[in-house]
Amino acid sequence: MGEKAKVIGVNMIPFTKPGKNEPYEVMASRAVLGALEDAGIEYSDIQQAYASYVYGDSTCGQRALYEIGMTGIPVINVNNNCGSGSTALYLARQAVESGAVDCVLAFGFEEMRPGALKSHWNDRTPPLGWVDERLKELWPDAPEAPRAIKLFGAAGNEYLEKYGANPDIFAKVAVKTRNHATNNPYSVFNKPLTIEEVLSSPTLMPNMTRLMACPPTCGAAAAIVCSEAFAKKHGITESVEIVAQALTTDTHASKDNLINLAGADMTLRAANQVYEASGIGPEEVDVIELHDCFTPNEVITYEGLGLCEEGGAEKFINDGDNTYGGKVVVNPSGGLMSKGHPIGATGLAQCTELVWQLRGQAQKRQVENAKIALQHNLGLGGACIVTMYRLSK
Repeated sequence: MGEKAKVIGVNMIPFTKPGKNEPYEVMASRAVLGALEDAGIEYSDIQQAYASYVYGDSTCGQRALYEIGMTGIPVINVNNNCGSGSTALYLARQAVESGAVDCVLAFGFEEMRPGALKSHWNDRTPPLGWVDERLKELWPDAPEAPRAIKLFGAAGNEYLEKYGANPDIFAKVAVKTRNHATNNPYSVFNKPLTIEEVLSSPTLMPNMTRLMACPPTCGAAAAIVCSEAFAKKHGITESVEIVAQALTTDTHASKDNLINLAGADMTLRAANQVYEASGIGPEEVDVIELHDCFTPNEVITYEGLGLCEEGGAEKFINDGDNTYGGKVVVNPSGGLMSKGHPIGATGLAQCTELVWQLRGQAQKRQVENAKIALQHNLGLGGACIVTMYRLSK
């Protein structure tokens, strides 16, 4: 106990639109094999595996790993909505830091269908039913829309009303993110956008258009986590340390307003736990991968992560403090908005990008002298995982 877990190998495959993807077991095995190669270790060195996905029957994790081999190790399947990938990483880190094992695999994958997310289990109590009920109470006249669109659109509108911000900030974030994605070969979308194009795209909710929403995506990503002793034994001299990590769920504060209902309070608590545990503040972070499922969520999350003062997101955006040359680079990968959001893979793709950034391997999108990285992954229902990384030699 006390030793920090190390990330020694990462990989992701280029994400694709539904219908253009390989089967989940093929995508996942490719991601895992790439992570093993990146780490320079054998599959037989893996002692446990955590597989994250949302759409699929139980033991899809085993089926994916069996493409590589059957070694008899424990495989745990993880489903925590859009936070599934980072939850798998959280469990892998805990297993290593507890001393139970020395080398663990966290991998995630998703085969998604076109269109908005929806439930496939309508014959039982919906886990997000309480969110739907509270949303209706707080915004009884909300236009009809799929849950995620309605919820994040409502949170965005509440933010604009509360702070008097210009609605164009959501479009500006979409433009910034797409500019980053133009340098990422793993991104689904890499064509630059203008503010006018974003604002004129089809309206999903008041002040939220289609180009402010992430696309359904298929893909896979993986990370290998180990102890310091394992790294030394295998001659691994450079790794990325998980400095601190927190996973929070909802409290009664989540019902207070629409912004909290969309996960802002979970984010604030997780971020504060990480800053306290690490002794590193938000002003010291160089690069961030943030859960921008919709651009209003990115705006709200700036404040939850302490990147700007309350009500200060508009100035933060207009000053360019969320991109290269500013205070911190947010979503150099293109984020969920442009890179894509294959739910089970998202958290591990974020991890992969940040490891590449800290190693100086992010090519044209490299953040200069990146030393501290922060990851934010949100799943409604709820789970918010915030992770801080730094390069260790």
